[in-house]
Amino acid sequence: MDWGTDLWDQYDHIDKHTQSGLDLVERYIKFVKERTEIEQSYAKQLRNLSKKYAKRGGKEEQDCKFSNHASLQEILNELNDYAGQRELIAENMMTGICVDLTKYLQDLKQERKTHLADAKKAQQNLEISFKQLESTKKRFAKEWAETEKATQQAEKTENDINATRLDVEKAKTHAHGRIHTAEECRNDYAAQLQKYNKEQNFFYYTEIPQIFNKMQDMDELRIRRMAEGYCQFADIEKKVQPIISKCLEGISTAGGKINEKQDSMLFIEQHKSGFERPADVEFEDYTQGIKSATSESSLNPPKVRAKLWPFSKKTKISQAEKHMPPLAEDFSHLPPEQRKKRLQSKIDEISKELQKALDQSEALEKMKGVYEQNPQMGDSSSLEPQISETSQNIGRLRGELAKYETWLSEAVGGEESSNAINNNTQHTGVAAEQPQNIYLEFDDEFDDVETPVGQCMALYTFQGNSEGTISITEGEMLSVMEEDKGDGWMRVLRAGGEEGYIPSSYVK
Repeated sequence: MDWGTDLWDQYDHIDKHTQSGLDLVERYIKFVKERTEIEQSYAKQLRNLSKKYAKRGGKEEQDCKFSNHASLQEILNELNDYAGQRELIAENMMTGICVDLTKYLQDLKQERKTHLADAKKAQQNLEISFKQLESTKKRFAKEWAETEKATQQAEKTENDINATRLDVEKAKTHAHGRIHTAEECRNDYAAQLQKYNKEQNFFYYTEIPQIFNKMQDMDELRIRRMAEGYCQFADIEKKVQPIISKCLEGISTAGGKINEKQDSMLFIEQHKSGFERPADVEFEDYTQGIKSATSESSLNPPKVRAKLWPFSKKTKISQAEKHMPPLAEDFSHLPPEQRKKRLQSKIDEISKELQKALDQSEALEKMKGVYEQNPQMGDSSSLEPQISETSQNIGRLRGELAKYETWLSEAVGGEESSNAINNNTQHTGVAAEQPQNIYLEFDDEFDDVETPVGQCMALYTFQGNSEGTISITEGEMLSVMEEDKGDGWMRVLRAGGEEGYIPSSYVK
């Protein structure tokens, strides 16, 4: 069954049906566009949500060390990736369905218009042929009527006794002429009728069936394209489902990474002060009277008790507190445990920078050697500023590293001394506490004195502008605190007490 055979006389219904198909394609395109807008809006809202609740900077970065905080950050990252997949769905639907179907719809409209125009043109040609047939038919009918009338008049004239021979001959001649004309019209009518029947047969059995069958093929192809579009609507989302599943699995994994015990231990490590708990309050017996001036109070100054209650309300920051000096560089304002952690963290940070600078210096030296051996590759003197700057940076970093390592050793030694004092106090009593502290402090001070490894004299004047370096004057005598370790810098001590790094080639 096909349209050309079974629907040869249903032009109007075919016209409406194909138009309905075009409307359906247009409706589906609009539907997919609105779906992509929803996906894009959803993805944008998810990204904004992820950005809103993501932690950034300062205290929030420190909180991310806890597993429950870090897991939430991972969840937000996975959600951000999930939003990206929703955007990908919207983009693929727009390009794979909307754009392609819109272009196909334009071609489809043009093809349908062409087929309908061909059908109308064929119909018009058949109607013109039919009008010509009707015209020749009417002419034949008219001429035949005139012929019969002329024949009857000739017979009447011949039978009339009053008619002359000339009148009879004239009537017969007129009748014969009419008969001849009628025969010609009859032949024209027969030929036109044959032509019309042939054209009508071609119209209904060949031309129109071909046009309608083409329109049937066009409509069936449209339906197939629509079916593919429907499937594509689901396939586009199926393609990203594995990635979406990974995002959801990542969220589940982030939840499974949380370790409450580990978080508690980390919190303890972050905020443990290292102080001992306050000792018992001593009984002060006022019944013994006022103590004499020669009491031990002159030797043992009154001790300031530590804060008894660890909780305090937050107070508004005063103007004086706002203008307090900056925090100590050696972190001495922190409790012992926290100070050690901050110093160690600073040492690790400087060590990484120093290693990076050393690697850079080694690379520059190698490049300089290559340039010296192969001048065509580059000028070795052009690297001197970089080498000098790197050497200065190395000297500065080594100075900082030594400084923080000294502070860390002081912090560790001070804590051990404090623990020793506290333990001794619990066994020997309060009376012996203060003398031990005094002696230990003197011991620590003598232990911290660094002995010079040699003496040197400045051959040139050097301006130490970078951090960790010091300025020296030509002819000045210096104490060598740390010899050159191969990087071209050494640490010295001036007579005035200034200590820092200088180039090794500037002294003898």
